[in-house]
Amino acid sequence: MELSALVPFLAAAIVAGTPILFAAVGEVMAERSGILNLGVEGMMLVGAVMGFMITIVTGNHWTGIIAAMAGGGLMALIHAFITVTLKGNQVVSGLALTIFGTGVSGFLGKSYQGMPTADPFTPCVVPLLSDIPVLGPILFKQDVLVYISIILALGFWFLLYRTSWGLTIRSAGENPAAADAVGISVSRVRYLCTIIGGIMAGLGGAYLSLAYVPSWQENLTAGRGWIAVALVIFALWNPLRAIAGAYLFGGVEALAFRLQTAGIQISSFFLSMLPYLLTILVLVLVTVRLRQEAGAPLALGVPYDREER
Repeated sequence: MELSALVPFLAAAIVAGTPILFAAVGEVMAERSGILNLGVEGMMLVGAVMGFMITIVTGNHWTGIIAAMAGGGLMALIHAFITVTLKGNQVVSGLALTIFGTGVSGFLGKSYQGMPTADPFTPCVVPLLSDIPVLGPILFKQDVLVYISIILALGFWFLLYRTSWGLTIRSAGENPAAADAVGISVSRVRYLCTIIGGIMAGLGGAYLSLAYVPSWQENLTAGRGWIAVALVIFALWNPLRAIAGAYLFGGVEALAFRLQTAGIQISSFFLSMLPYLLTILVLVLVTVRLRQEAGAPLALGVPYDREER
């Protein structure tokens, strides 16, 4: 691929990977605290429709972003209540959340189907940095949400691995009984991290309806929430690795579009399958890799009851 074609391709890969990055980093936070949330797809859909609806009503995309984050956070709060307070099965609760979010988003967005976004996000050129050869057009001519996604991923990595708060979060996911013994409120940590995960998923959904598409249509996420969950495993629960993984998946999606527009005789159905085929391949490879490196948090998916310690 020539440089003149490679630069716009890589720029498109970053854009396509941004909603997955938002959701994956949020899921990393939730899983690091010990909560498995398979409701990411539903939370993204609710975030997408809430962000779109409020933007249409107010004419301001930042108001829509706040609404999307609130919608995703509320969905996550439901999951936290079921899994942390009621000690419910985390897999079942997450799946129910995805089904619920799919239905709610379809119902709320029915009258907005096919409408264009009132105030879509547009590329924001960073002075001086955008003039850097090759790197400038790829990284510094993106919309502001792309920059925010990278900053948040770096910030959450710093929080998890360079602060006492991060140690508290990881201890709740690795050994909640020990964390409880030293005075850490495991329930509070898990509630907070699960809600953060929902807020991030809602933000990822809003990126789709306010920047990437930008419009609303039913099932807008098209499985990106599930890719985000798989990406957490690929990244070994590390926000920094999630950045690379998200852009890898985004690159596959961008490649599919490029092949279609280039007129290459490949079935459109096969091209649509590419991101999900990569997801399966990644899961197979990472399963082998986990035998050699640190795997999932030890208490992931396990309800904690302090009366049993």
